[in-house]
Amino acid sequence: MERTFHMLLYRAFHAQRNYLRASLNELGLGSGQPKLVAYLAARGPCRQREMADYFDVDPATVSRMLDCLQKGGFVTRRADEQNRRCDLVEVTELGRQASTVWRERCQQAEEVMLRGFTEEERERFSDYLSRAYQNLRRGEKEGEL
Repeated sequence: MERTFHMLLYRAFHAQRNYLRASLNELGLGSGQPKLVAYLAARGPCRQREMADYFDVDPATVSRMLDCLQKGGFVTRRADEQNRRCDLVEVTELGRQASTVWRERCQQAEEVMLRGFTEEERERFSDYLSRAYQNLRRGEKEGEL
């Protein structure tokens, strides 16, 4: 098996996603939706554009995910009094509960994934991933990709 960083990250991402898939189904959430619910639960009401920017996702994609979340009762939308052309998205109690369960399941997945890692290795790994992300974002802005 090829041991490039690209392939290692790809395989780790998919292993994590597969590990958490049953929790998605149990909660009634689709792929990509838990991060939006968790963001809203942590930050409070916000605009769709703010979430798209934070997650580096196309606003239309966020809009489709929010439509599904609203139909499922996880979020609501209301007019933004400061900008009538925009809606504020807010998590519901059902969404807050789902976010809590999701966060617990993600913590379990992290413990499994990082089993045998020392605290120092965990901190370094986190730092490496953060730096790799920043490098890619900078490279994208500078036209390197």
